Amino acid sequence: MSDETPESLIPYDDVVQEALRAVVGRVLGEVAQNGLPGDHHFYITFKTQAPGVSIPQHLMERFPDEMTIVLQHKYWDLKVEAELFEVGLSFSQVPSHLVIPYSAITAFVDPAVDFALQFHVDDVDPGPEPHDAAENDEDSEAVAKAQEDGSNVVNVDFGKK
Repeated sequence: MSDETPESLIPYDDVVQEALRAVVGRVLGEVAQNGLPGDHHFYITFKTQAPGVSIPQHLMERFPDEMTIVLQHKYWDLKVEAELFEVGLSFSQVPSHLVIPYSAITAFVDPAVDFALQFHVDDVDPGPEPHDAAENDEDSEAVAKAQEDGSNVVNVDFGKK
C-alpha cells in the first residue's frame, strides 16, 4: 500500500476558493445596502491584469500586477453583482471607477476585527512584484500587520500535484 495521497478528481481547492469569494461578495453586498457598520473597513488586494478587471490606465501603469484598495471613508457607487463589484474611489484627488471580479481578489482584510482571507488567482502571469499601496484612503499598514500576526487569517491553497 502506498503512502501517497491519491489525486482528487473533485476540484476541492476551486470549490473552497469560490465559496470564500462568495463571503466577500456577501459582505460587500450588505455594505452596499447598509453602509459600513462601526469601525469596519476593508483592504482588498487584486490582480490588475486578471480577466474582467477594469481600472483607469494611470492606475494600470502604476500597478501593473497587483493593487490594494481601501473601502472606508471615501468611496461611492458601490455596486455588488454575483461575479464582481464596482466602486468609485479617488486617487490623488482624481475620481476613478473600478470593476473588480471576485476571481481577481488575492486578499480581503477587515483590520477592525483582525479578519483576513487570502486567495490564489489563476490565469495571470505568476510572480507578483512588490507594489506600493494604492493610497486611495488610508495606508496599508493594517494589511501587513494582519498578515504578519496571522490572526483570523484563512489561507486557502491546497496545492496541486
